[in-house]
Amino acid sequence: MPVLDAQGKTFDVSVPVLIVGAGACGCSAALAAHEKGVEVMILERDETPRGNTSLSGGQIPAAGTKLQKAAGITDRPEDLANDLIDKAHGECDTELAWHIARESARTVDWLVDNHKLPLECVSDFRYPGHRVTHMHASPSRFGAELLTVFLQAVENQGINLATAAPVSDLYADRSGRVRGVRVTRKDGKTEDIGCDALILACNGFGGNKEMLRKYIPEIVDAHYHGHTGNQGDAIKWGEELGCSLKDLGSYQGHGAVTTPHTIHLGWPSITEGGYQVNSLGKRFSNENAGYSEQAMNVVAQPGHVAWTIFDERCDEVAMQMHSHVLCTEQGAIKTAKDVKELAAIIGCPADALEKTMQDVAAVARGEKKDEFGRDFSTKPPLKAPFKVAKIMGALFHTQGGLEVDKTGRVLRADGSQMPNLFAGGGAARGLSGPSRWGYLSGSGLLMATNLGRLAGEAAADLVKGK
Repeated sequence: MPVLDAQGKTFDVSVPVLIVGAGACGCSAALAAHEKGVEVMILERDETPRGNTSLSGGQIPAAGTKLQKAAGITDRPEDLANDLIDKAHGECDTELAWHIARESARTVDWLVDNHKLPLECVSDFRYPGHRVTHMHASPSRFGAELLTVFLQAVENQGINLATAAPVSDLYADRSGRVRGVRVTRKDGKTEDIGCDALILACNGFGGNKEMLRKYIPEIVDAHYHGHTGNQGDAIKWGEELGCSLKDLGSYQGHGAVTTPHTIHLGWPSITEGGYQVNSLGKRFSNENAGYSEQAMNVVAQPGHVAWTIFDERCDEVAMQMHSHVLCTEQGAIKTAKDVKELAAIIGCPADALEKTMQDVAAVARGEKKDEFGRDFSTKPPLKAPFKVAKIMGALFHTQGGLEVDKTGRVLRADGSQMPNLFAGGGAARGLSGPSRWGYLSGSGLLMATNLGRLAGEAAADLVKGK
């Protein structure tokens, strides 16, 4: 994955703005640059774009959108910014967090008004760390639904999208200015394409075991729930170009991926009052602190598995999510008429499970405090019949990457801007801080869409000489 010397290099084909990756970030960047009257080309590694956007829950946090106002939801950029910063314990780029929060409504309104993204407010539950109902989601809470609309918008605008076109190399001169890229096809044939600005929207390194072992060894053996093509290309190029790399130990995990089905439960199964037990029938954490940090809590249990217990009320809310529907259809969720039957499904002692459930019910009634610090008082205790699913902890995507400024421009290690290199989505440093506990639900698509739009606008301005 080298950076090739551009000295003396000529390109038969060249475009003003070149984008690597056709997910939410790449499409947002392309649409934004195109609207400024600049020719754009997207290079996508897969024959059919599907990356991490299509595997996501399709939910974008934003504050102060037209959709929220129409729904009677009062939300402010400062609420979203503080939620992002608080979740990361203040250890993220706080200036960027504030900027993204302020831009979030503009981005969602733009995607809905100009490009018909099928978004609606999620108002019936809140994810951990969200003080306001920030989420905007597709009807089925399914990222593939959003990606389909993104790709249709790109096609409608006549933007050139080349598929089955993995970028293997960059061409850069001695100043660090990227002059073009090399595409290496499966048959070994290569194409060199020049550009005036390059936007990296090719996600992180979740599919690269070697890089995970180096930067995030704690999660390397867990199930990877992202796209295997996420091999850290942007980080490798950036490192060779002398770019600043930040928070490479950070990632989004998930603490409720069903096994062996490898489908994630809808998190309302937890937020609405559900909880998790291990093979001994005992709880082991505050499940509602966040689904990212819960991944390692589950991995640490005997056999690296646990069971999520919820009821029909929780299930009804979770069924709005496409992944939860799939869990039901695939038989990952079982039903138990009572605690004895529930213990038999789990394979744990019935008396131990009975005590666990009685303790949680007592906490919900305010009769005792939870040993893990969770507040159950806002939701009613679970009622039979019970729902249960065997789950494992998983890695969804990495959160560290190229450090960028407010426009998505990549920064050097000394803080100066790269001449014409931009990054967004999983290729750029996220807002999660240095570890798994900093990921605020929805941050992936928040950064993908906002940094995509901002980078696309800035790249267009750059090549137009503004």
